[in-house]
Amino acid sequence: MALLDTTRAHAHSRATPGFFARLLGTLLSWSDRRATRKALSRLSDRELDDIGLCRGDIDVIVRRF
Repeated sequence: MALLDTTRAHAHSRATPGFFARLLGTLLSWSDRRATRKALSRLSDRELDDIGLCRGDIDVIVRRF
């Protein structure tokens, strides 16, 4: 049987959660931008015009996220 001791902190464990939190945040942000770009790109020119955008605005909007 294996025993895992989780009560002792490792010397590098203080920096690790911050790194993984930033990495997760970066990945989630990238995913949100990708989904937004994809959704806006699927709209017709008429639908984009209805919400006050044009095709050239899509990249500008996505960069704001």
